[in-house]
Amino acid sequence: MHSTKTIGCPVAARVAEEMGVKLGEEVGYTIRFEDLMNPGTTMIKFLTDGVLLREMMDDPLLTKYSVIMVDEAHERSISTDILLGLLKKIQRRRSDLRLIISSATIEAKSMSTFFQIRRRSLEAAESGPRMEPAILSVEGRGFNVQIHFVEEPVQDYIRSTVSTVLSIHDQEPMGDILVFLTGQDDIDASIQLLNEEAQSNGKNSSGLIVLPLYSGLPRAEQELIFSPTPRGKRKVVISTNIAETSLTLEGIVYVVDSGFSKQRFYNPISDIENLVVAPISKASARQRAGRAGRVRPGKCYRLYTEEYFVNEMSAEGIPEMQRSNLVSCVIQLKALGIDNILGFDWPASPSPEAMIRALEILYSLGVLDDDAKLTSPAGFQVAEIPLEPMVSKMIISSSELGCSEEIITIAATLSVQSIWVPGRGVKKDMDEAKLRFAASEGDHVTFLNVYKGFLQSGKSSQWCHKNYLNYQAMKKVIEIREQLRRITQRLGIVLKSCERDMQVVRKAVTAGFFANACRLEAFTHNGMYKTVRGSQEVYIHPSSVLFRVNPKWIIYHSLVSTDRQYMRNVISIDPSWLMEAAPHFYQHHRHNATAH
Repeated sequence: MHSTKTIGCPVAARVAEEMGVKLGEEVGYTIRFEDLMNPGTTMIKFLTDGVLLREMMDDPLLTKYSVIMVDEAHERSISTDILLGLLKKIQRRRSDLRLIISSATIEAKSMSTFFQIRRRSLEAAESGPRMEPAILSVEGRGFNVQIHFVEEPVQDYIRSTVSTVLSIHDQEPMGDILVFLTGQDDIDASIQLLNEEAQSNGKNSSGLIVLPLYSGLPRAEQELIFSPTPRGKRKVVISTNIAETSLTLEGIVYVVDSGFSKQRFYNPISDIENLVVAPISKASARQRAGRAGRVRPGKCYRLYTEEYFVNEMSAEGIPEMQRSNLVSCVIQLKALGIDNILGFDWPASPSPEAMIRALEILYSLGVLDDDAKLTSPAGFQVAEIPLEPMVSKMIISSSELGCSEEIITIAATLSVQSIWVPGRGVKKDMDEAKLRFAASEGDHVTFLNVYKGFLQSGKSSQWCHKNYLNYQAMKKVIEIREQLRRITQRLGIVLKSCERDMQVVRKAVTAGFFANACRLEAFTHNGMYKTVRGSQEVYIHPSSVLFRVNPKWIIYHSLVSTDRQYMRNVISIDPSWLMEAAPHFYQHHRHNATAH
């Protein structure tokens, strides 16, 4: 068994192939919303750490597994850290359970110390097996990678990236190039710059095939990245840190490392999660360089100085647990019966402020009672639905409001990265396509129009193409919606449609997301809103159908921070619904939340 982050689970397919067995028989996998295994015959099961945590709800000691391997442990995601803490607990009760924690760059000593179990007495130590964790180092088949640093700090890493790629293409033998940038905007900007340089350079750059790589990329574009490079051409893959560990690209000989990545940082005081461009750690830098030595000796060009790498770059990244909103994490532990959350044995302790904020939100959602235990049935139902608690609460409320058919469609759409194809050079056409579906109430209702149109088109990929919709994302929405339909029915939630009554849909969204309410600032002409909790300045994201419409009161699904705090997926509301949905949460904001 092994925890993996890959989509559709190519790892399981590869292992099944090497063992000469059919995928889903001796070798199977379970990921969120997808299960391919046979309980009678499956011996090796690949699954994500999140799925394993859900299995613990029914089987707290994981009795059906004898060996559990946690891979990519250095990524230190919230799920991995919770899992490591729980596996340590389980091992105290099950001395027969074997754990393998594997990683390319992990600090093995500290992980080994974490898993050391202090024995209470000498005879216990003599009677049971030795519980000292062993540290094994497996030499990979990597080739030597030459590292090059810049002499002086770089002013503009996008321009430096482009000039580095062009000089590699000009001076180095054939072999593909992998570039690490921070996100889609950087990637698009560098591709445009490379193409412009290629045109002005003429002959030098004609052999380059430049391809983007980030999550949410349409399937057809992903396939280009994995297809073999034609003879006489050189592929340049410009990627986010998704290519650091999650997937392997054959043929990469040169790596260009900007030294940055986008990381989430949550501020529990303002309750805002920012996506910040931040310097990477030495562990990440080594991972990136290692991508160049998979098929033959390679070279890594780091766009930072050696002095900076040695003296200033941090050794490890900050674990996600210490820079995230902990609402989902707290409810998972509560559902597993762990009540003393502050006393839980974490590999890295989260901040008490983030914990308290998570407990407060869960209490106001009606998920925790006055003793901080899960409420019945709402708390247990929310914990059962494999989505963030605010989305789960929205689904449960929709049952009472009679709009659960619509809300599970909205929940499924919010679970995919974006249903729109990322616009490159076609913004006007894309905006026009969006207008065909746009609902005056906001993005959530717009999703319902898109879903209806997709069904009416017979789930056609041509229809998606014509309307700038991501066909793979729409197929995923249908799949997730079907799963949610099964889960809600199992929980006894009656699925009902409200036909055209969008007020109840907006009320259901408010019941889950009241904590994300904002009010338009009077007398401002730039569309500035303030959050009702904390008075943070926020703006509607340009991708929203409510951009420039600026209703007086709105609720957002998530915030992204670039030059401003932008609200994504926005819906208009009536402020009186806030007090109905969460009187406790808005008590001391009563004058705000009821003023029209």
